[in-house]
Amino acid sequence: MGLIGGAGAGGHDTLDRMRSYREVLSNSAVRNVLLLGVMVRIPFFAGAVLLALHVVQTLHGSYAQAGALSSVVTLCIAVSGPWRGRMLDRFGLRRTILPSIIVGAVCWSIAPFVGYGALLVLAALAGLFDIPIFTVVRQAVIAATTEENRQPALALESVSVETAFMVGPVLGVAAATAWSTTLTLFGMQMALVLAGVFVWVRNPPLRTDDNDRSAAVPRRAWFRLEFVALCIGASAAIAVLAGSELTFVSAIREFGAQRWLGVVMAVWGFGSLVGGLVYGALHRPISTYLLLAGLGAITIPMCFAVGPLSLGVTGLIAGALCAPTLVASVDQLSRIVPESGRGEAIGWHGAAMTLGNGIGSSLAGVAIDAGGFPAGFAAAGALGLGLGIGLALLVSVARRRRADRERRPALAGGEVARP
Repeated sequence: MGLIGGAGAGGHDTLDRMRSYREVLSNSAVRNVLLLGVMVRIPFFAGAVLLALHVVQTLHGSYAQAGALSSVVTLCIAVSGPWRGRMLDRFGLRRTILPSIIVGAVCWSIAPFVGYGALLVLAALAGLFDIPIFTVVRQAVIAATTEENRQPALALESVSVETAFMVGPVLGVAAATAWSTTLTLFGMQMALVLAGVFVWVRNPPLRTDDNDRSAAVPRRAWFRLEFVALCIGASAAIAVLAGSELTFVSAIREFGAQRWLGVVMAVWGFGSLVGGLVYGALHRPISTYLLLAGLGAITIPMCFAVGPLSLGVTGLIAGALCAPTLVASVDQLSRIVPESGRGEAIGWHGAAMTLGNGIGSSLAGVAIDAGGFPAGFAAAGALGLGLGIGLALLVSVARRRRADRERRPALAGGEVARP
């Protein structure tokens, strides 16, 4: 794969980078944040798959309705992301997430026990006040690292995501098999609320200069084409993953092998875990957009699965570029946005990924209803492949034009251009 090729011939560099994992984990601040991330994300991933199962299985809705519910919730989360990121910059973690804990507890104590319409409203309200778990953990990891060890640290952060992704759905599906999706959804969402309480208590630092929150950098200093393209790329990557996640549910149900759903998704997550570790060991970063195009391309073969085994094998391969794409995106963000504006920037980046989650679920839901699970995987893969190539070309052209503009004043001033 292109991912392996990016390491070049320098085996010693890769070994040095692998040793850097130990150096990163020797940092207690990073180690504690990574453990915190695993703990709070397990109920998140369990609740996500349970919500789709609850709509389709208990409320007898369609996959399009499940996708629509996910779209509404994620759109609400996306809307709230940037201004709450600004709040993190200005007021800190505790004052930002306390309202989220209260609203989430109220909404999810009611939502699992009502019909589709009321569930939609309550889930949307909870989404507007969603606890920004992913943003907080990633910002804390960035704050605790330097540019030299940030890539392996973010790779380990992706491992914590994939660990939670592998454990969460398995727990969720197992619980839904033993009990009703109503009680299971309630329990997982309450666990997520309790995780928010735990984050509030721990209160990890989000900036190295945590005591100085007044000097926020102007938005115009970093909100430019490169940042916007990065957000679009992250949104597309999450759309591929969200579309694939919903399509896994459809495929396993079509195979009549519901008990294997959690296992197959865990294998998919394991592929992402391995891919993230390999990427973190590379000496140089790879373009987010090339990784996105690769992610889309290796998602498409899942269309041809004929049972849980072949779906697991193709899912393992498809997962290999999941984590690297997201790690590259966050790493690139940390390099182009100053620390004093990073809370809001990560908020926009997180909003884009949240929006991508809804887009991917809706796209896959419509595709599944029209052509079964093969159409769902095909739609998700084509989205990643097309946008990856398109964004790579767009950014390349924009950089070339910027270089030309910077060269013109020098030439007008009498300097001679070198061949």
